[in-house]
Amino acid sequence: MKKGIVVCALSLLFILSMTGCQTPLTGSSYNRGEARKMQTVYLGTVLSVSEVTIHGEPGAAGTITGAAAGAALGQTIGSGSGRTAATILGGAVGAVAGGAAEKKITTRQGIEITVKLDDGRTVAIVQEKVERESYEKGDPVQVLYSADGTARVRSY
Repeated sequence: MKKGIVVCALSLLFILSMTGCQTPLTGSSYNRGEARKMQTVYLGTVLSVSEVTIHGEPGAAGTITGAAAGAALGQTIGSGSGRTAATILGGAVGAVAGGAAEKKITTRQGIEITVKLDDGRTVAIVQEKVERESYEKGDPVQVLYSADGTARVRSY
């Protein structure tokens, strides 16, 4: 039983460490692959800002870790074919639970910023909400558009 608890605790730490490595989706955060790449800059004015939820996704880290933890707990139950069944069932339940945990851990609060560009177009961009970045109706902003189709809003 102690072995199962230790495995669960280590698995949870692994899930948290893997999800903590995600690059924030803010206007001022870049991942290494975005550095030194040209972006097209559009100038515009904020029309509206709405709060949204950016839902996380279950990933391999949570699913695999959950399956391992569930299987380890299943190993501590019963004996013989009952232990085998408990291990398989524990692994399956753990995989689902680990994926759900990762989805919950990676969910973030966001904002949808609608911008009237100086060229007449209107665009809306969703990015993570952070305290150091705030946008209000009428604010002048830059919309930075990358070749990969991603965009971000930044004050200027």
